Amino acid sequence: MTLTDWFNKRKMQQIAARDNDVHIDDSIGKLWTLCYNCSSQLPKKDLENNQMVCPNCDYHFRIGAKARIKLIADENTFVEMFSNIKPCDPLEFVDTQSYKHRQEQAHEKSGLDEAVITGTCMISGQKAAIAVMDFDYMGGSMGSVVGEKITRILEYALENKLPSIVFTASGGARMQESALSLMQMAKTSCAVAKLNEAKLLYITVLCEPTFGGVTASFGTIGDIIIAEKGARIGFAGRRVIEQTIRQKLPADFQTAEYLLKYGQIDFIVERKNMKEKLAKLIKMHAKK
Repeated sequence: MTLTDWFNKRKMQQIAARDNDVHIDDSIGKLWTLCYNCSSQLPKKDLENNQMVCPNCDYHFRIGAKARIKLIADENTFVEMFSNIKPCDPLEFVDTQSYKHRQEQAHEKSGLDEAVITGTCMISGQKAAIAVMDFDYMGGSMGSVVGEKITRILEYALENKLPSIVFTASGGARMQESALSLMQMAKTSCAVAKLNEAKLLYITVLCEPTFGGVTASFGTIGDIIIAEKGARIGFAGRRVIEQTIRQKLPADFQTAEYLLKYGQIDFIVERKNMKEKLAKLIKMHAKK
């Protein structure tokens, strides 16, 4: 037996012994969540009961579109609209994977057909048109379907004289749709302009994270711009900006708190207070 053979034999014996002695409970990861901000180990059930906000440091975890609608809408009042608009692959795009395969993976991960849910609901008894983006579907990227659904719900609000609220959570334009994705910036912005001409309330709520084409279009042209506490908001990423200007940026750069300091948003609202705040704003701007 050579020295190499001996080491390989010993290695296999150690692996076998470890496999027999150590039993890892996979359920532990399903019961506890690590807070990214303060590194606290939090029971998942307690975190969910606290609206996915860390009780120790108030860090706001990302939540999906369905969970957010549940927090904002009065019970059993949300009516989904334009769910019949489905994604396709107009450019037959392929990178390391085909675009169709990525869509299938995103559907499996998020349970959604696209990165936004649109519809109407009652918020403390007041009707509103809402669009809620979901980061779990391909990073909340804005493709043709996202732009179309948001445009249609804003046009519905225009026709029915409803206030509109859009919750953003996106990494920006969807690269697999190229220029078709970029065109959604103009389309959604035009829909917002029509609301403005009709003097109808349009509120945007910037959630963690909001970047790229969403920030550069419908995300930051609201009559009232709200951000969730601690949300990161910007156009290009921090590293790209630092490499471009060759300077170190402040630690709180591109956070909701930084934007509020320089007047780029109107409010920072904690998740537990979001429904109440939106209801007050709608009531304040309601036409008699």
